Amino acid sequence: MSEYGTAIGFAPEEIDPTASTRSARLKWVIVVNSELPPGRAVNAAVCTAVATATTVTGLLGEDAFDADGTRYSGLPWTGCSILVADAARLRAIRAKAAASPGCHVSDMPAIAQQIRVYADFLATMKEIPTEEMDFCAIGIVGPRNRIDKLVGKLPLMP
Repeated sequence: MSEYGTAIGFAPEEIDPTASTRSARLKWVIVVNSELPPGRAVNAAVCTAVATATTVTGLLGEDAFDADGTRYSGLPWTGCSILVADAARLRAIRAKAAASPGCHVSDMPAIAQQIRVYADFLATMKEIPTEEMDFCAIGIVGPRNRIDKLVGKLPLMP
């Protein structure tokens, strides 16, 4: 659900695995803090992707099967670009996306990589005001033109 409680996703009739990823109504990006070391950056992107894929309906395509019949889990038929931004820009993009109707935001707060017990993470989150939150990564799904405006010309993660 978005910050406004409205479900974001694709209706079954919108899912078209034969179409280009650029033709999908919604666009999915993950923006990672460019200041993170590689291992932490990958962790943040993966955690954000899981949170997004399990919340936004219709992102994942159907399972694939190889010539021997071995099953492979479905991948995002819409594609997903992994971009980078510094901490300040990441926070600004997150604030704009969260305030934008029709956008879903999944976050990886920086504190999440510092705490090993989930209950402690939840308790610590309650102590940090939104405007003071640091993020390792954010996942955003929304109308293509709105997402393009939010992420501008951010570079792909190297």
